[in-house]
Amino acid sequence: MKVTRAVLPFYPLLPLCQRLLPNRLAGLSLTLLKATALEVAILAGHLILYPTGITQERRQGATSPSPTLVPASVPRPRRAPDDLTAGTATETDRDAEATRLPTQSKPPVVLLHGFIDNRSVFVLLRRSLAQHGRQQIESLNYSPLTCDIRTAAELLGRHIEEICERTGQQEVDVVGHSLGGLIARYYVQRLGGDIRVRTLVTLGTPHSGTRVVPLMNAHPIVRQMRPGSTVLEELREPAPACRTRFVSFWSDLDQLMDPLETACVEHPDLLTQNVRVSGIGHLALPVHPAVAAGIRQALDLEETAGVPAAARAGGLTVA
Repeated sequence: MKVTRAVLPFYPLLPLCQRLLPNRLAGLSLTLLKATALEVAILAGHLILYPTGITQERRQGATSPSPTLVPASVPRPRRAPDDLTAGTATETDRDAEATRLPTQSKPPVVLLHGFIDNRSVFVLLRRSLAQHGRQQIESLNYSPLTCDIRTAAELLGRHIEEICERTGQQEVDVVGHSLGGLIARYYVQRLGGDIRVRTLVTLGTPHSGTRVVPLMNAHPIVRQMRPGSTVLEELREPAPACRTRFVSFWSDLDQLMDPLETACVEHPDLLTQNVRVSGIGHLALPVHPAVAAGIRQALDLEETAGVPAAARAGGLTVA
């Protein structure tokens, strides 16, 4: 899947750029100009919303009576195909069938923000998910003073266990922006979180480390996001039994990813799909409607047992 056409009306400067620059260079510069303008607009809006996301959100209660929580390692029963040969079922038979085969609700979605950020970054994505049938959406704020990805991953694990216990669900889906995706991946891959996380979607996450802004190395958690850090080396270790499906959105204009492809998940043991996004920057990934549509498709995509991830890569499309 490739997400394209992130357009911002910035037309007054376009004719001037086209006259001053060669066609190919002008096209690249115009795309970068529009992406930069969009980033500035998103940053301004986010600064306004930031105070609303400082505190932890109120926990949602279960929307239906919670069944007894059983270990997620126990496979969930699959629904049998409808009997196409029977056309005379009575109301009692249909009621009994409905009782035997209850409709499974969609797993809760956990949203995890990036470095020096909070849950307010997901205002638009949260609304998009809710409008398309996700009834249980929760965000986790971790402190900007957090100095260790491992510690944050343990906190995420406790949060997810609490959600599963409260809602009666066996699994959750997780969407992590930037550092949030790396924290979620560590939980899934190193702390046994694949038992609880069905699908992990990452947005602009430095899976292989980023070299941008060397002056930020004073912060311990930034050093853990550098290529070759001990945390990233742990994530390179074998993970043959990991059951979580990974979908990574990466942008060709992400200013915080150096190199750009560091936002792709590359691991021989993981079920992965890397989705290139064109024309938008780092801050736009959790905000842009085309990316939100791609995230919804990634979370709703039915898993096909026994089919390699590479063979399923064409399953996501964005109009």
